Amino acid sequence: MHLLDTGVDRILFDCGMYQGRRKESMEKNKNFLLDRKDITNMVLSHAHIDHSGRIPILTNRDFSGRIITTRPTAGALQYMLMDSGHIQESDAQYLNYKSLRTFLYQQELSNSKKQLSDREKGDIKKILKKNAYDLNVESITALQKKNGLDIITPLYTMEEARKSLGYIDGYPYKYPVTIGTDTTVKFYVAGHILGSAFSLVTIKKGDKPYRVLYTGDVGRFGKPILQDPTLAFDEEDRDIDLFITESTYGDREHDPVEDLEIRLKKVLNDTFERGGSVIIPAFAFGRTQELIYMIHELYDKKEVPRRPVFVDSPLASNLTKVFGEYLESYDMDTHEAFLKKGKNPFYFNKIRFVETVEESMRLNQDESSHVVISASGMCEAGRILHHLRYKVHNPKNTILLVGYMAENTLGRRIEELGEAFEKNERQGSPPELKILGKTYPLLARVEKIGGFSAHADKHELEKIITGSNLRIKKIAVVHGEASQSAAFAQTLRSRGHDVVVPKSGDVLSFG
Repeated sequence: MHLLDTGVDRILFDCGMYQGRRKESMEKNKNFLLDRKDITNMVLSHAHIDHSGRIPILTNRDFSGRIITTRPTAGALQYMLMDSGHIQESDAQYLNYKSLRTFLYQQELSNSKKQLSDREKGDIKKILKKNAYDLNVESITALQKKNGLDIITPLYTMEEARKSLGYIDGYPYKYPVTIGTDTTVKFYVAGHILGSAFSLVTIKKGDKPYRVLYTGDVGRFGKPILQDPTLAFDEEDRDIDLFITESTYGDREHDPVEDLEIRLKKVLNDTFERGGSVIIPAFAFGRTQELIYMIHELYDKKEVPRRPVFVDSPLASNLTKVFGEYLESYDMDTHEAFLKKGKNPFYFNKIRFVETVEESMRLNQDESSHVVISASGMCEAGRILHHLRYKVHNPKNTILLVGYMAENTLGRRIEELGEAFEKNERQGSPPELKILGKTYPLLARVEKIGGFSAHADKHELEKIITGSNLRIKKIAVVHGEASQSAAFAQTLRSRGHDVVVPKSGDVLSFG
């Protein structure tokens, strides 16, 4: 979240949600540091929740502007924000349930002075749950109030998310949109996910134009499905006073794009040969569709056994439909491989889109070989947690990590523990993971294919600066862990660029 103050207008770049430790993230997300009534308009780079997730908080009070983005991003947000609202409500309800259940257990223990039986625990759960899948929210709330317990409230509700959608306007790429007095934004393809954009803002002060380019998240070059990030900008947009760039992989290199399918093929074949299943935590928007595309290709070429592929995320199912609505965003390879043959890249006879909780729970217990692609991508919430707790203890199975895992997430812990266990040749006691309050041994294989990342690596980030036709005066390096931002800034300084790494709350002047 960055604020551009032109002296007349205040333009917000993105409005993302923090991810990481639950309590710390909740406090940061609730603490909206800006005065919303002073924000003229907002420009959104793309739909990922770490860039869009606090939009309902922005629009819920005092904000009277518009949210300007690309057409595909506007289409995706119809599902992304509603799903986020649902998660906020569900998480709050589940935490309230757990807190009340523990209180009632302790209360019953103090009355009976003995260990609670399973039947007694079951009687308490019957009060708090309508059935095996649904909580009795009304009963839980009433009992919390009666007993003076703290009630956790969601960051925002589905209804607040629904209302926020009315503020969002989608525009084509390379179409100037007025966002303030003598101020316009033009979007260029960023290649990160469908609809992602470089936001190029032009502010005219008399006869002098000032330009800010905000990258949002930068995609990779040569990846399937989407067009590459823009390198050729319109002549009138080439002189940039301030270039704000992400740095997620500012000091890292990805595997070559051409190796992705080869490595995915090996993971699938090795796991199926063991009789196991492949569990893939993946972002519902972008990564899921890319995995479907590649598995479809491997199945068509008969290079791996055609085991069932389950996409266990209603959000991913809906967003896969969004992909089908914006064919102009696809690269030529996708047109050649699928569209010209009349084939849909994201549907084939072995794929199943799981909708209901009941279907998902049956799939948890399915011991036959299959592939599950499920959200969330960093294993912090959603149905992936249940697949992990059923599959993580079986050495036949593979947990395949296909993207960046932020610090303090379950995904990062799986990555680090799995890597350490393999380095020790899987000797000794297996590492342990805490999932939904219970501890499980990490015996499943952990594989990581870094090249799947939708983020540019350090060379690709630099390519936008040195390989494009832009003339850049000053660079601000943002959106990365401190070590990554510092390393990328040093690389750019060594190339002769004027670079700063701002901290939260810092003010930069330019022009």
